[in-house]
Amino acid sequence: MQLEQVGPYLWRIPRDAGRGMRVPGLVVADERLLTSIRSDASLEQIANGATLPGIVRAALAMPDIHQGYGLPVGGVVATDAERGVISPGAIGFDINCGVRLLKTPLDAADIAARIEPLVDALYAAIPTGVGSRGALTLDARTLDEVMARGAAWAVERGYGVPGDLERIESGGRLDGADPGKVSDRARERGRRQLGTLGSGNHFLEVQVVDEIDDAHTAEALGIRAGQAMVMIHTGSRGLGHQVCTDYLEVAGKALRRYGISVPDRQLACAPADSAEARDYLGAMRAAANFAFANRQLLTHWARDVCARVLGAEARDLAVVYDVAHNIAKVEEHVVDGVVRRLIVHRKGATRAFPGQPVIVPGDMGRYSYLLVGTEAAMRETFGSTCHGAGRVLSRTAAVKAARGRRVDVELRARGVVARATGRDALAEEMPEAYKDVKDVVDVVHRFGISLRVARLRPLGVIKG
Repeated sequence: MQLEQVGPYLWRIPRDAGRGMRVPGLVVADERLLTSIRSDASLEQIANGATLPGIVRAALAMPDIHQGYGLPVGGVVATDAERGVISPGAIGFDINCGVRLLKTPLDAADIAARIEPLVDALYAAIPTGVGSRGALTLDARTLDEVMARGAAWAVERGYGVPGDLERIESGGRLDGADPGKVSDRARERGRRQLGTLGSGNHFLEVQVVDEIDDAHTAEALGIRAGQAMVMIHTGSRGLGHQVCTDYLEVAGKALRRYGISVPDRQLACAPADSAEARDYLGAMRAAANFAFANRQLLTHWARDVCARVLGAEARDLAVVYDVAHNIAKVEEHVVDGVVRRLIVHRKGATRAFPGQPVIVPGDMGRYSYLLVGTEAAMRETFGSTCHGAGRVLSRTAAVKAARGRRVDVELRARGVVARATGRDALAEEMPEAYKDVKDVVDVVHRFGISLRVARLRPLGVIKG
């Protein structure tokens, strides 16, 4: 794939009419990261994304980009809200897979002797793994309420405090959710999964702030060096996955109905003003609200465990922020000097509006980052930035590479206590399976679309 360097951290895939590209592709990266980016089909997928009808300005790739379904993970495309299309494959299966960061009133040094019992208690209290079931089983009416109300549903039932909602993207609820557009199969998959972590790269981590880059912003967020933190990464579980599966089939049929041609059927789409797109958006928003409620319940369980293991003071786990990935939002952005309403698809990418906290998890052996969004992101990337480190090994390749090793013992040698469900769960997610998130964060920081505030080092982790 041809790439032209157009800035220190920006590369362009030239518009190719022969491929059907309506706009160029733009890749935020440096030469070092491009080596791994070129190792899979992600650049070709960005070029394919540039063929979507109604796409605006460019198909974008963040530096954590890697091959995904249809659009690569780390891809961002914005289409005109009236004359463009919406593509479930450009949003992803785990709708509103997001990250929540909580701050404790304690220093990591104060809890060092209790990290192992704390991790054990979190692992016992929070259901993890494929198909895990939570403490709640939702009837049809209650599930509708969760999908309509999001995190507010949980707070109203005592699973949190009203102040939590002020520090969640979109207040923890997307307007326009339509639970009636969520299939019976998706509903059945979700009714026992609220309050569960899931599997794969989902995790709950106890961390320490080991480096402050922006003292002013850190102070404003109530964060200090040495502070103990908790990070939660999970999404809409089986419900969201099924919503995507269902509407990929709907979008596939819409291609012929509306005479749309795409180079990859994984990018099947429907016109933004069509019944198919409206139905999908209603279902996608309902799944996103389920995910917001899910992270709210996990916050509640974490508060209970911390209070029990560390003392009543530790119950005061305050939300720093909660960000969403794998989501589409209708937003206004300036394009060529004109304000336009756009449907911004962020697949494995995070919103980075000016002043908004951005949470970028790394791997469980190194570190994660807290950043803040900027005005430059609004100009350059539709208010978007990276969402994580980005994989360099598939899960199968990681398990093969870890054969004969004890990843849990290796992590303990780094000072990290790990608990996981299943023999291969830690191997799939071992540090070597990911890019060094520092390299990714350095690029978005230097490019100016999100700026470093603090680095967080893992102390303990539970995974599915």
